[in-house]
Amino acid sequence: MSRNLQSDMGIYQELGLQDVIVATGNFTELGGSLMPEEVLEAMQVAARSFVNIQALHERAGQVIADLTGAEAGYVTSGAAAGLVLGTAACMTGSNPAAIHQLPDTDGLKNEIVIHKAHSNNYNRMFRLAGAKVKEVGYGAHRTLPWQLESALDERTAAIVYVVAQFLVSQTALPLPEVLRIARAKGVPVIVDAANELPPVENLRKFIEMGADLVIFSGGKDLQGPQPSGFICGRRDLIEACALNGAPNHGIGRPMKVGKEEIVGLVAALKRYVRLDHQARIARWERQISLIVDGLSDIERLRVSRVFPDYTGRPVPRAWLTWDEETVSRSKQEVLDALAKGSPIIRVLEEYAGKGLLIDPSTLLAGQEAIIVERLRTIFAG
Repeated sequence: MSRNLQSDMGIYQELGLQDVIVATGNFTELGGSLMPEEVLEAMQVAARSFVNIQALHERAGQVIADLTGAEAGYVTSGAAAGLVLGTAACMTGSNPAAIHQLPDTDGLKNEIVIHKAHSNNYNRMFRLAGAKVKEVGYGAHRTLPWQLESALDERTAAIVYVVAQFLVSQTALPLPEVLRIARAKGVPVIVDAANELPPVENLRKFIEMGADLVIFSGGKDLQGPQPSGFICGRRDLIEACALNGAPNHGIGRPMKVGKEEIVGLVAALKRYVRLDHQARIARWERQISLIVDGLSDIERLRVSRVFPDYTGRPVPRAWLTWDEETVSRSKQEVLDALAKGSPIIRVLEEYAGKGLLIDPSTLLAGQEAIIVERLRTIFAG
């Protein structure tokens, strides 16, 4: 990040809000990401002029296609909106009657098939478009090929594959096998890769594997506008996404993306592919080393570096564990103490419930020292 420790909180202080040190990675509830100057500048320039939104969408889509290797691309108002529009596109194609029929899906292919292990809160996005959700597999145990094959029939609009290890992806069928089964049945595959950056190679990986549509968030590691994302893939399905979206009057009309967000997303994406990602990891490693070294002498507190993180992304993290009986500090008490201080500090709960994680990817320079000082005070009390 280009910003230093002295972040500008003036506008939030006027509203009576405190500064927050975010050591969790990018989360919508904490404001997504901090946009670099070149993204902010691009949005400011875009705000000064009118433009034909459809033409802007088309040009932005070409940039997305060029940088992802897809046939076409489309800017969305976040990754969740991409799920709605991708679902709608697979149900309606470019048929205007079907587009205007949504969310009524009577007579349309209207089922989204998803692994039970991948089922999550975002299933609502499929239902929002009017689709029905069909789960396959044994949940956290495993999924067998015949279960997916038998679930695909004349009502299937698409398979959605969620790329996220914390959703027990290891118990789902591997994506290449899903793509093979889908091809044999003539069913499109939508890959939800909302938070799968870094690594930068993922921008092309899923398209190269053969996915029909791939969805990314713009407001996470891309550091674009928080209410932005994009979908890339087959030209016919991207065209159907656009027809279902704003400024047209399809199911996605309320999910409009402003000219500023479209330009900001494009600027962020261009910047991201130019970044020295090894230098970013090296900076994160230095911050994690300072945290681990700064806490290592606290009695009964175990601090270690973990890499990659539990999602499989190449982000080093500091992992804190302790015996709550001997330390007399529960995990929740530590979280509360971090949240009640000034500035507020937010860290992650380890996914399996074993301690806390500190993610450096959203830390400003110098904030790791504040975290160490606060934690030392908490565990000394």
